[in-house]
Amino acid sequence: MTGPRRGRVPQRRIAETVAAELRARILTGDADYRLPTQDQLVQDFGVSYPSIREALRILETEGLVTVRRGNVGGAEVHRPDESSAAYHLGLALQGARVTLGDLAVGLRMFEPLCAAACAGRPDRATTVVPALLDNVEKSAELLDDGAEFTHTAREFHDLIVAHTPNLTVRYMVSSLVTLWSAQEQAWAVELTQEGQYPSREQADAAVRTHRRIAGEIEAGRAAEAERLYRSHLSATQSLVLERYDADMISASPQGARPTTRMRPGTRI
Repeated sequence: MTGPRRGRVPQRRIAETVAAELRARILTGDADYRLPTQDQLVQDFGVSYPSIREALRILETEGLVTVRRGNVGGAEVHRPDESSAAYHLGLALQGARVTLGDLAVGLRMFEPLCAAACAGRPDRATTVVPALLDNVEKSAELLDDGAEFTHTAREFHDLIVAHTPNLTVRYMVSSLVTLWSAQEQAWAVELTQEGQYPSREQADAAVRTHRRIAGEIEAGRAAEAERLYRSHLSATQSLVLERYDADMISASPQGARPTTRMRPGTRI
């Protein structure tokens, strides 16, 4: 077998170079950035069609594009967001056989810090608090609808993280919250179908706690907001962990939705 001719660059390396340039354009370009056609890419980069197709396959594997084939083919761009970050983190955690109990501990370490950060925002009275109180009122109207109540109440947690000023913390914690929310919502659906969802009084207690957290944030009491949030998180997690503590995290492209399974003899 003879080696490649001197000066000739292997197609794979060409494709990786093209993919790197296109990746940079996607990540740094405008939100509505669209990839040129394959014909245009061949002309722009001065490479072959197979190299362009391989570059697009690399980006497709990374979740940055979806290649549509056929007469109406093309490449649709997907900029990374919290949902895609949660999915890829979920894959890593699933590969490491991380349990939901372990995820819960991680959330208790990091998520309450977001409540404290919100309490430290100088504009909290006009940005954070109105959004939180609006969610609290919506949750209060759903006390008798278990699954829908859980969905709306979990949005309170999303809002806390979404208003965290530090982008690094926001993306990291949001990924963990997304993974947990999917599990808790699946739990709520199952218990509602079985007629075992927690009582109206327990749901009302969660609403009151959310209102108290919003109040501490509005008052700027960061330490108390963090303490109250951590206590609330521990209490609500315990309901889910009673059934699924040892279950492994299971990632899904549709919001990292874990698969739940029933254990005989477990009750809430």
